[in-house]
Amino acid sequence: MAVDFKVIVVGCGMMGAAAARHLSGMIEGVALIGPREPAERKSHHGVFASHYDEARITRTFDDNLVWATLAARSLDRYADIEEKSGISFYTEAGCLFAGPSPRPGEGYIGRALQLSETLGLTVETLEPSALCERFPQFSLDPSFKGYFEGRRAGHVNPRALVKAQAKLAKQGGVAIIDATVTAVRDTGSHVEVTAAGVIHTAERVLVAAGGFSNFNQLLPAPVDIRVAARTVVFFELGERELALFGKMPSSIVFGDRDEDHVYILPPVRYPDGKTYLKLGGDTEARVFDTLEDAGAWFRSDGDAAERDLLVETALQLMPGLAGCPVTAAPCVATFTPTSYPYAGYTDSPRIAVLTGGNFVAAKSSDELGRLGAVVITQGRLGEEDFGRELTPVFR
Repeated sequence: MAVDFKVIVVGCGMMGAAAARHLSGMIEGVALIGPREPAERKSHHGVFASHYDEARITRTFDDNLVWATLAARSLDRYADIEEKSGISFYTEAGCLFAGPSPRPGEGYIGRALQLSETLGLTVETLEPSALCERFPQFSLDPSFKGYFEGRRAGHVNPRALVKAQAKLAKQGGVAIIDATVTAVRDTGSHVEVTAAGVIHTAERVLVAAGGFSNFNQLLPAPVDIRVAARTVVFFELGERELALFGKMPSSIVFGDRDEDHVYILPPVRYPDGKTYLKLGGDTEARVFDTLEDAGAWFRSDGDAAERDLLVETALQLMPGLAGCPVTAAPCVATFTPTSYPYAGYTDSPRIAVLTGGNFVAAKSSDELGRLGAVVITQGRLGEEDFGRELTPVFR
């Protein structure tokens, strides 16, 4: 039978919008289906996305070759996407890692330093005294060293990046459908995608729904992911704080253990006209197995205990934030047992999945979208695209 589209991408987030853009340069007959950001988060009952924000850290410095490569390939295309879309989303503020002096090849920073040499990255090592002098915004442990990636690092605006990807996809002929998909069904000859009561048909479907991939009957079998709650805090900055923190880089500060770290975004202006410094951590308060529980979390203000811990940590690291109004917000992180993203087919030869950001994928989303486009058009990923590492696991 004749179908409406050759490929439908389900999910208009960072990976899905990128996949649609890349597909627009490969084939005709592509649709991107997903709802826009809800106007009122706390009264919205439906699916959400984690790109509803103004800043995510980007950098190549990483302790894992796959993730470092995905980030580098995406960074290579930032300027082209900005130029062609007319939408700016990348700020090269640099990225600072700080923590206890590592042993070679041990711990996150030790492994990342070894990999940076292999990849030829320019990462400046700062001894404790130089670290304090270079970045006076922080009050760090006097024994901490710093590792600063000044170029091709900083932060991206995820809202703006998704907007740019969708704009270029549309210019390339992709049909953009603002609707929530509530079912995906392989009929044996084609795929039916139900959205807002309308059935769209396609030869193949790429499900790129992030933490919502296992909800709304999108996949033939659940993909093996853990959808975890995360809380972030925002410090509203006034003129005094802007003078102190205005030129700081994106930062990740470690404690004695790798898991005892926080990430910090420099001051960014938000849609309400105010400027905020954002901070988050790696505490996992709960996981979600139902759409209802995930939706309730997104309508909340996050976890109060995690909020208090983040505020306490922030004030220890950056005493200049004292007195700033603080708000908190919810987010989710989608983890895989492999610690890698998934890009591959389900047991249906017509339905593929792209998900599993593992809390670090925003910076790499363009390359992940390209890999999703390769999977859906070529059937598999080769070794050069980490096909083995990115093979999906199902429950």
